[in-house]
Order: sequence, then C-alpha cells, then structure tokens
Amino acid sequence: MLRNTIFPALVLTAMVAAAPASAASSADIDRDSVEALHTLYRHNSTAEMLSHHAKAVLVFPNIVKAGLVFGGAYGEGALLRGDRVEGYYNTFTASWGLQAGAQSYGYAVFLMTDKAVRYLHDTKGWEIGVGPTVVVVDKGVAKNLSTTTLHDDAYAVIFDQQGLMAGVSIEGTKVSHVKG
Repeated sequence: MLRNTIFPALVLTAMVAAAPASAASSADIDRDSVEALHTLYRHNSTAEMLSHHAKAVLVFPNIVKAGLVFGGAYGEGALLRGDRVEGYYNTFTASWGLQAGAQSYGYAVFLMTDKAVRYLHDTKGWEIGVGPTVVVVDKGVAKNLSTTTLHDDAYAVIFDQQGLMAGVSIEGTKVSHVKG
C-alpha cells in the first residue's frame, strides 16, 4: 500500500521540481529563442548549415531537468521561420531510472521537410519518437552530415548544457503547442 502512495508522490515531486515557477512572456520567449539560435550558429557550424536547409526550427532555449530515480524536465520555446515566430511550444520529459542531479540545457529541432512542419501543426504537438524521424546530432553524426546526406525529417541539436545529471534512465518527451 505504501508503495502505491510513494510512486505518484515521487513522480509529482520530480515534475514540480522541473517546472518553472511561472510561464515566460511571449516577448521573453521570442527574444531568448532567437538569441539562443544565433549563439548556437556561432558555435556550431553543423547547426548553421542545417538552418540554411530547414523549413522551420523549433527552439527551446532553456530546459531545466532534475531527478533522483524519478525525474522531469520542462522548457518553453518557439517555432521559427527565419527570425519570425510562428507559434509557442513547451516540452516536458518524464524519466525513471538510475539517475541523480540537475541540469539545464537548450535544444533546437531543425524541421527539414514540409511533412515535419505539417505534423507539428496538425498534431498540435509532438511526442519525440512518434511521427517524423528525428536524428540527434552529436559530434559523430555532425562529422558525416552534409547537404548531400540530409535525408531525415528533423535534426535535433542540444546546446548550453550546464549542471550535472548522472545515470541511465528511460525517458519520454512531449512537445505541445501553447497559446502565446
């Protein structure tokens, strides 16, 4: 019986720890998203190359993640075409496993096809792992990525990682459309 009470309490605690105290204004999200992308382009030539071919970019400039066995992460961002904001989104991740710590980071998803952009609009969100193929661009992928090898629907680039999160976990990430 105690186990049935503790599990939901731990999950709720992790979610609350990862969620911000209050939502950012649309002007803050606009500014932070554009600024984060420009900083990313200055430090990551692969991301800049992807931007020249992407139909749109979904950017989350600051995601906060915390966990101790159960974890959660939350961030707010915008869908951009060039420097123009087309919509606002939040991202939420729940995780479970051998993990402990806290960190913040940002990520940008370069939507390379009209199909990927339509999917995001039509579903009013996106469960990563369902729908269009998303490739996480790390140093190994970046070495082999060029304009002739761009074949996937979307490429995700993680940036500005700070803090320490250690362990192995099972995660599920949901991106949802929100009103600005």
